[in-house]
Amino acid sequence: MPPVELVVAWLTMFLVGTELFVLSPLLPMLASDYKISTTTAGLAVTSFSSSYMVSAPLFGYFADRIGRRRVVICSLFAFSAANLLTSLASNWLCLLATRLFAGAASAGVSSSIYALVAGAAPPDRRASWLAVVVSGLLVSLTVGAPTGALCSAFFGWEPLFLAFAILSSALAWLNCRVWGFDSRRRFSAGGRPPEPLIPLVLVGRLIPMIMWSTSLYSVYTYLGAGLIAAGFSTQQTAQAILFYGCGAIAGVLTGGFVADRLGAKFTSKVSLAGLCVCLLLLRLALDTSRLVELALGLTSAVAQLFFPAQQAGLANDFPNQSGAALAWNNSALFLGISLGSLVGGQVVAVGNFDETLTISAGIALVGCIISAIVVPGSRSRLFENTKTCRGVRQYSGSPLRRALGARDTPTLGGRG
Repeated sequence: MPPVELVVAWLTMFLVGTELFVLSPLLPMLASDYKISTTTAGLAVTSFSSSYMVSAPLFGYFADRIGRRRVVICSLFAFSAANLLTSLASNWLCLLATRLFAGAASAGVSSSIYALVAGAAPPDRRASWLAVVVSGLLVSLTVGAPTGALCSAFFGWEPLFLAFAILSSALAWLNCRVWGFDSRRRFSAGGRPPEPLIPLVLVGRLIPMIMWSTSLYSVYTYLGAGLIAAGFSTQQTAQAILFYGCGAIAGVLTGGFVADRLGAKFTSKVSLAGLCVCLLLLRLALDTSRLVELALGLTSAVAQLFFPAQQAGLANDFPNQSGAALAWNNSALFLGISLGSLVGGQVVAVGNFDETLTISAGIALVGCIISAIVVPGSRSRLFENTKTCRGVRQYSGSPLRRALGARDTPTLGGRG
């Protein structure tokens, strides 16, 4: 039986994901109620994502300093308030404001939950635990959002967000009960706050995430349109996307298992290289109209090996700043999603979906090469090559910094 903390973390991410993903199928309903176009209604999704991307690093900073448990609980109550206000929004501008509020609150929830799970997990199972929590997001996409959309068709969208508000408050209480107070007090008994993250090192570690999400979501954003253009019916398209979702869940759980045993760097490189190959195979399947569902499921599974490996690698490399590092990782994910949507849209506008697959494969390959350069080896930690100078452990071993010829820089707070 999984630990109760892991169950509560999974439920928390499932709720946050459902609340995010359910908005897309509700856009026609919102457009009708507020007398706006569906394109304008789409700004509700954009405002949520933009607010999340900007707010996540700030919440990660506070989580490392005032406690991740405290940030999770406060953010869940804020998320509850945001959903309550969404259900009561009297006009379109009010709704947009509540979605900005909800995006910021969800950033505080996600970043701190990941950091709490990374800290509570046994070191040899950290990626597996994080994979389980991430699977809550993926299940919300395939199960939670369609269920929410179905409920809103019967009862309206306002009661749905009211239900989200009630469930968020319940999860705030559950998280308060299951997570103990942070064991490492940042400011207690003369303790010092964690050293700031080294920007150059962190940026290097986040580039593979940006490349991965850009490659993956340039395809996923226009997957439905691409399948229909290839001659799929609406029912066949829905079935193919279901294969994609099931492959994603299987891939993320497998990715956690593999990363714990073979290392985060190996897993991330295999995922990015495999994504490149699978996208080209998917193009071949679409061209021949054979085994498209199988190719979609395989592509999704191979792609999702990357995410838990990336998270576990950051948690290992930045042990005292995992809240901030994982928060920046979430922002990098949303930046890649935005770039993917932009790239995919431009390619589809001037070409077709097949060209999107080819370009996305190239982006994944570049991400694999960058990952091989900037990610520390599976058996060596980011701070393994250190030396002591004036009583301070100093960093000297990253491939990125060696390539730049940078001088030794204070560590992010090593384990020693």
